Amino acid sequence: MTAAATAVTSVSGRTQLDQLWQRGRDLLGTELAILGGAMTWVSERQLVSAISNAGGFGVLACGSMTPALLEAEIRATQALTSKPFGVNLIVMHPALVELADVCLQTGVTHVVLAGGLPSSQIIKQLKAGGAKVLAFAPAPVIARRLVKSGVDGLIIEGMEAGGHIGPVSTSVLAQEILPLITDVPVFVAGGIGRGEAIVSYLEMGAAGVQLGTRFVCATECVAHPRFKQAFLKAEARDAMPSIQVDQRFPVIPVRAIVNDASRAFADAQRAAIAKFESGELSLKDAQLQIEHFWAGALRRAVVDGDVETGSLMAGQSVGMVTREQPTAEILSDLVTQAVTALEARAARASAAA
Repeated sequence: MTAAATAVTSVSGRTQLDQLWQRGRDLLGTELAILGGAMTWVSERQLVSAISNAGGFGVLACGSMTPALLEAEIRATQALTSKPFGVNLIVMHPALVELADVCLQTGVTHVVLAGGLPSSQIIKQLKAGGAKVLAFAPAPVIARRLVKSGVDGLIIEGMEAGGHIGPVSTSVLAQEILPLITDVPVFVAGGIGRGEAIVSYLEMGAAGVQLGTRFVCATECVAHPRFKQAFLKAEARDAMPSIQVDQRFPVIPVRAIVNDASRAFADAQRAAIAKFESGELSLKDAQLQIEHFWAGALRRAVVDGDVETGSLMAGQSVGMVTREQPTAEILSDLVTQAVTALEARAARASAAA
């Protein structure tokens, strides 16, 4: 056996894993560099605190909350965990500045900015208040711009993810951005459901990962039982992006489990377009009618359990969600899979030597 092979096999798989994602752990202040994706109506105090208490990094989904509601949710989460957690803010929210102030006043240590390119002003506001700032980078040019703006970390999320998605896959984004951005830690998201995939991205240069879909069927998740059942029954091919019928009426694609609402959305677009072409609706009003189709749909599914007319936002990793489990068990499974993969590779290297 060569000296190199001896060195590889003498380091445990868990030690290797900790070394691979040490940079992410340092930024988050956690045992595991795994962020819980912020899912509206799902990523609330119970799930977020459970993820953080189990060694990961929970992230509250602010969504359309008012500053008062966000403050109440932050304080309720703090009552359930003393571990670090973050808050996801949508940059298009009309009260973004006030929401950022709430985060700072309540002692939130990390803020994740999503839903668009954040201004340098909001980044400066948060950093001046002592918070670490993470933001989503859907392309290399935006990644560079965000680093120049002073973010402390980036998240790159591919089209395999659930909810609103971009056009590029996780694997391609990782190849584009991970070799390019070394100034700040980069976390990879989209389609990740097992520890082996986590290892592959860490070895490419990622500092950690973000998972959302995998946590929907956590025992601590407050989503309606029928919403969880839809996840448990679904396969990867069931989580499809929404369809745009006419390029004159752009639709931001949303990946969700196909149901009656998914099919009705195409019909609703055609109906609005027909009204526009007949002169019954203006272009703007037809666009608004299409956009309003999904109003309240996610809440209907997650909270009320309406899995037919509600929106079942889910990533393609939904096929790997096979049972309801405690959050700590989910994280333990992911770590075990990652460690096993690293140790199996070390064993192969030793055998070859």
